[in-house]
Amino acid sequence: MHVVVVGCGRVGSGVAVQLESLGHTVAIIDRTKRAFDRLPPDFKGTKVIGSGFDREALDAAGAKDASALASVTNGDNSNILCARIARENYGIANVVARIYDPRRAVIYQRLGIPTVPTVSWTTTQVLRWLLPEDDSVEWRDATGSLLFVERILPDAWAGKRLEELDSPGKFHVVSVMRSNQPRLDVATLIGQEDDVLQIVVLRDALAELDERLAKVG
Repeated sequence: MHVVVVGCGRVGSGVAVQLESLGHTVAIIDRTKRAFDRLPPDFKGTKVIGSGFDREALDAAGAKDASALASVTNGDNSNILCARIARENYGIANVVARIYDPRRAVIYQRLGIPTVPTVSWTTTQVLRWLLPEDDSVEWRDATGSLLFVERILPDAWAGKRLEELDSPGKFHVVSVMRSNQPRLDVATLIGQEDDVLQIVVLRDALAELDERLAKVG
């Protein structure tokens, strides 16, 4: 799929390179040409000089054909504006905005924009939102039979008890990241949009887990 990344700083360049290594086409936007020096010489994606909320720059980056967009500049207001334009004007389903002020996260969530904070694992978290179908594994035991994975809660599960996702002996939701806060009281939680689930699952039950998430009840 095609992905637009706005901001070619440490996080933006890292996201762009990882996306390309996964076989996706990438366009990256930044206000300064010098920012693109962070990209490796063999980067094949499109580089666009401009603003992430400027229509000409977004068009040049192929936003009309994009399936995902990440705005990871150093400005909260710019990131949320770009994310809203991507979703509302271009119809891009998977968008994410980087934030510096965590107090704004609630406001962004009300607008339907997932956010990630500025911490060391930001690049990984951005990829989680851009590639919700990715089945990458966070951890596995020595035998490779027990996995620890993260999944974004599908919208259809919002309003349902999270404990209903469990399948005894196969997979179990152990924690939830909600509004950038970890929650361990899974048995009492009702699913909310943008919840990130941490799940322990047997390797042989991974496909069954994804099927379970894809349907309600």
